[in-house]
Amino acid sequence: MTEAIDTMFEEAIEALRQDDRARARDLLTRLIKANQKNVTYWLWMSAAVDTLKERVYCLETALKLDPGNSTAKRGLILMGALPPDRNVKPFSLNRPRTWEEKLLLAHETPRETGLHAFISNPATRLAATVLTGAVLISAVLLIGLNPRTAVFRGGGFLAAGPSPTFSPTPTFVNVRELEAGTPGVPTPLAVLLGVFYTPTPVYVNTPRSPISADIYRAAQAAQATGDLDGYVREMLQVQQMEPKAADIQYQIAELYRLNRECGKALYYYNESLKVDDGFAPGYLGLARARLCSDPGANVLPLYQLAQESDPAYGEVYLDRAYFLISSKDFEDALPDLEQAARLMPESALVQLGFSQAYLMQGNAAKALSAAQEANSIDRTLLPTYYYLGRAYIENEVYEQAIPPLEIYMIYETRDGTAFALLGQALAKTGDYRAAVVALNQGLRLDPNQVSSFVYLGTSYLRLGNMAGAEINFKRAIEYFPDSFDANIGLTEIYYKKGTYGTAYLQAETAISKAENDTERAQAIYWRALAHEGRKSWNEAIKDWKTLLGMPSSAMTAEMRAEAQEHLRNIATPTRTPKGFSPTNTPTPSATKRPGSTATRPVGVKSPTPTRTPTRTPTPTRTP
Repeated sequence: MTEAIDTMFEEAIEALRQDDRARARDLLTRLIKANQKNVTYWLWMSAAVDTLKERVYCLETALKLDPGNSTAKRGLILMGALPPDRNVKPFSLNRPRTWEEKLLLAHETPRETGLHAFISNPATRLAATVLTGAVLISAVLLIGLNPRTAVFRGGGFLAAGPSPTFSPTPTFVNVRELEAGTPGVPTPLAVLLGVFYTPTPVYVNTPRSPISADIYRAAQAAQATGDLDGYVREMLQVQQMEPKAADIQYQIAELYRLNRECGKALYYYNESLKVDDGFAPGYLGLARARLCSDPGANVLPLYQLAQESDPAYGEVYLDRAYFLISSKDFEDALPDLEQAARLMPESALVQLGFSQAYLMQGNAAKALSAAQEANSIDRTLLPTYYYLGRAYIENEVYEQAIPPLEIYMIYETRDGTAFALLGQALAKTGDYRAAVVALNQGLRLDPNQVSSFVYLGTSYLRLGNMAGAEINFKRAIEYFPDSFDANIGLTEIYYKKGTYGTAYLQAETAISKAENDTERAQAIYWRALAHEGRKSWNEAIKDWKTLLGMPSSAMTAEMRAEAQEHLRNIATPTRTPKGFSPTNTPTPSATKRPGSTATRPVGVKSPTPTRTPTRTPTPTRTP
């Protein structure tokens, strides 16, 4: 009886893998009737049902049977059926990620060896359902930071296409978590959320003979259990029976490559090409394995051979484009991406490549559009959330950048660049306390995120921590001496400390760094205040008049009114009494100008921004 139940359960899992949920439901229903208290059956049943209500019921049942079941809790949280719980940890990152295998070149991922690496490898579990996902609501979920909505306060100035919706939308990530009751069976958290994607078909699907088909199935079974030697042994038997099938040696090579055994992979790719020297995947595999063993290798000739062998093989163009992007050659990558898009119009990886190339090119609008397209094609591709956030920041749509970055960072908790980006967006939207947490964490994880010093300075300044602000602005200027935001921030600090001479000199520097009327107006404003502090009334009058003579678009009506009031108070026959201070007490303010991290005293709204990007670099990383 036990053997029959196990067989039925395996058939149910296989039906889910084949996207035959009707059969899976039927089998799981019978299993649940036989054992209604089996938590694992309920978890898998939630993957087989059709509606959100049914999935919630299955997970709630599993949670009642096992109140500590983290998989059920996460599923209910991510579907909105339970409130966020900080005690429910994100999935362990001690695992390979399918998107990394596809997105990154072989030499860009860490090398793993041994049986554990084999078992945890994406290829090893290709036949198993190991994808898990999360419905992440941007206004609900944020680990360690405050939730917020995704609304751009500055208005819609982009024509980059519709923004992705971050309401209940499944996001697959790979999770390998064993639940009690079914040892060795991975629990698919995201599959139960009901979004299934058709996998990319294999290049060659060679029909096997009846005899070799049995051996081939035995090889697949060995692969599924992590028996690498057994898999190779069985596949070589298939090769003996089908000596003209190049795909056998190729499949062995692929498994070795994904297991980071690059030398063996090179050998078997070459063996596949001995069988068929026109086998395009063999050349592509050789390129990948060469990069795996020698990151500095020039593999462009191998890509060319693969292209000549099969000009319609889209993976060649996509792989070569990512290779060129990793070499900072985005201009040559774009034609390959365009060809890959023609051959693989539904590939999210192609659009993700476009987003990366456009970011390197400096075309923020196109980068955002491509990232949105990638996300709409495949919401399971985790990097799209990173590049969405980054592209929104490049387009100065800071509030829109926060939700996708939060989604990404729930699973990528060690990515310093992502923390730096999130901190920048939080600082730009005025959530300074959260920004300080994110920026400092980003610097701890990756000290190279030096652009964070600008936003840390601004955040500390708005929080009234003058010492912290001054330290970080000075650090920022060491790396970015032309940063207007850092220079104007120091000007404000010196003025508020009462060192008016130093504030005046710093304002002079800030004026020299200003790139547009908005920045110039801001610097002149602080210089005028510094003149007043120094009792240089004539110089202050000149600055206030200069400010009032600037275009109205450079400042708000409130700022203009304040300048007029100061000028009126100074330019009276009785002169300004000693101790005159600017209108609206010069205490720290949370009002800021979009596009700039510097602000003015309370009561003075920021000038209307000219859409010019800040010169403080956005955190970047090698793709």
